[in-house]
Amino acid sequence: MLRRLHVRNYVLIDSLDIEFPEGLVIITGQTGAGKSILLGSISLVLGAKADPSIIGESADNCVVEAEFVTDPDDTALKRIFEENDIEWDGGRLILRRVVGRSGRPRAFANDCPVSASVLSSLSSRLIDIHSQHRTLLLSDSRFQLSALDHYAGNGALLDRCASCYREYVSLKTELEDIDERIAKSEKDRAYDQARYSRLESARLQDGELEELEAEQKQLENAEEIKDNLYAVENLLSSEDEESGRLSVDAMLRESEKRLERIRQFVPSVGPVLERLSSARVELADILSEISDMDSRTDVSQDRLQKVGERLSLLYDLMQKFSCRNVRELIEVRDTIGAGLQDSSALSERRAALAERLQASADRIEETAGELHAARMDAAPSFAQDIRDSIRFLELDHAVFEVSVREASLSATGKDSVAFLFSSTGRNPVELSRCASGGEMSRIMLCLKEMMARYAKMPTMIFDEIDTGVSGSVADKMGSMICRMGDHMQVFAITHLPQVAAKGKAHYLVSKTTDPVSGKTSTTITLLSAEDRLMEVARMLSGSEVTEAAIGNARSLLES
Repeated sequence: MLRRLHVRNYVLIDSLDIEFPEGLVIITGQTGAGKSILLGSISLVLGAKADPSIIGESADNCVVEAEFVTDPDDTALKRIFEENDIEWDGGRLILRRVVGRSGRPRAFANDCPVSASVLSSLSSRLIDIHSQHRTLLLSDSRFQLSALDHYAGNGALLDRCASCYREYVSLKTELEDIDERIAKSEKDRAYDQARYSRLESARLQDGELEELEAEQKQLENAEEIKDNLYAVENLLSSEDEESGRLSVDAMLRESEKRLERIRQFVPSVGPVLERLSSARVELADILSEISDMDSRTDVSQDRLQKVGERLSLLYDLMQKFSCRNVRELIEVRDTIGAGLQDSSALSERRAALAERLQASADRIEETAGELHAARMDAAPSFAQDIRDSIRFLELDHAVFEVSVREASLSATGKDSVAFLFSSTGRNPVELSRCASGGEMSRIMLCLKEMMARYAKMPTMIFDEIDTGVSGSVADKMGSMICRMGDHMQVFAITHLPQVAAKGKAHYLVSKTTDPVSGKTSTTITLLSAEDRLMEVARMLSGSEVTEAAIGNARSLLES
C-alpha cells in the first residue's frame, strides 16, 4: 500500500507531505483544482517520463518520494530487488524521483540509484492506476487476454510459456544465423577451396623468402665469389721458392722460432710470442673457412633457375593475397582453412540445433495447449461473473461473453480473446463497437474489481472511473469500489457524491492564489467529519450549499 507521499516543486504543488491509510481513500476537488497534478506526481515516481517543464516556478528541481508497505514474502518483488542490487528492507520501499532543469532525471529505490525502467518494474507490483482514458483498454485484445488469465490463475503457465517462447525465438534466431552463414560459406566454398589449395600446394615456410633471396644473390655472383676466395687462399698459403717468398703460415712459424731464441734474454717477448702463436692458429682457421666457402659455392645454373622460379611463385602469391611476407601468406592460408573446416562444423551444429529447436517447439506447443484448455475452461464462469457484476450496476439485460480464438504463436500462447457485449441481451458484438461511455465505465470497474481479487495488487487508483454514470448506478459503483477497499488500498478520484460518501478517509484537492504575489498553488487536505459533510453537500448542490444538500449529504454518509 502507499503509506506516504512527499512532493516538492511539482507543477503547482510547492510542498506536500501526506500519509494515507488502508482501505478506500476518496479524493475530490473542483474541476481544475489539481487532481490530475497529484496523479501525475504519483506517476512520475512510478517511472513515467520526466520533463523539466514539470518543475515548479522559481525552483531548480522537483522531488517526488513515495513510501510503500509491501508483502515481505513477495518473491517477484524480491527478485527485482536482487537483480538490481537494491537493499531489501523487510517489505518497506521508498521510491524517489528527482528532476532538475539541467541533466538527466535521477531515480532511487531505498536510496539505491536505479533506472526509470526499474521503477516501472517495481510499480507493476505496487499500484494499478486507472485513468479516464484507460477504458480504451477494453478494446485491446492483450488486456482482454490478461483479464481472463488473471481470473483463470494462469500465472505459472504464462511464466512457463514466456520462458519456452524466449528459448524458441532464441534458437530460431540462432538457426537462421547459421543458415545464412552456411549459405554464404557454400556460395564461396569453391573459391575459397581453390585459394586454399594454391597456398597449401606452395608448402610455405616462414623465413623462406629471405633465405632464397640471399641464395639467389650468391648464385648470380658465384664465379666472382669463387675467384676472390681462391685469390685470398693463395695469398695466405702459397710459397715461391725462386723468389724465396714464404707463405704467411711459414713466416709466422719462422718468427716464432726467432723470438723463442731471445726469450731468455728478453722476458717481455713472451706475451708477443703467445699472440703470434694465436695469430697463426687463427690464420689456419680462416684458411679452412675460406676453403669451405669455396667448396660450398655453387655455380649451377639449374639451381639458380629453381631459386628464381620459387621466388617468382612467392612474389605472385604475395601480390595476389596482398601480403608483405611469407608469414602473412601462412596466416591467410590458415584462416581460409579454418573457414573451410568451420563450414563442416556449422553443418553439424545446425543439425544439433534443429533438434533442439524442434524440442523447444514441442514444449511451447504443449504449454500453449495447456493455456488454451485453461482459458476455455475459465471463459464461461469469467463471463458469468462479469455479467452478474454489470447487471448489479443496472445493466439488467446486458449480455457479456468471452470468445477465445486461435492466434499466431507468442509469449502468451496461441490464443486471442474478444469480449462480446450487448446491453439489450441480443446479438452481442465486440465491446468496442457497441458500448457507450457509461457502459464502458461500468464494465471496466467490474473487470478491475475482478482482476484486483485475482492479481492481488496491493493498491489501485481510480481516476474518475465513474464518468458517464449518475444516480443509483453511481451509488452501486461506489459500493463496489468500497468492497474492493475491504481487501486492498483503493484511491477513488471522483466527482460523484454517491461514490465520495463511501470512503473512510476523504482528501480534498484545492487550488489557492496568494493575494500578494499572485502565485497559485495546489494543496491536498485530509477532511474532518464536518468538512467532509460540507464537501459532499457541495458536490450535491454546486457552488451554493443548501440545507437540503447538507441533509442529503448526511444521509449518504450514514448509509
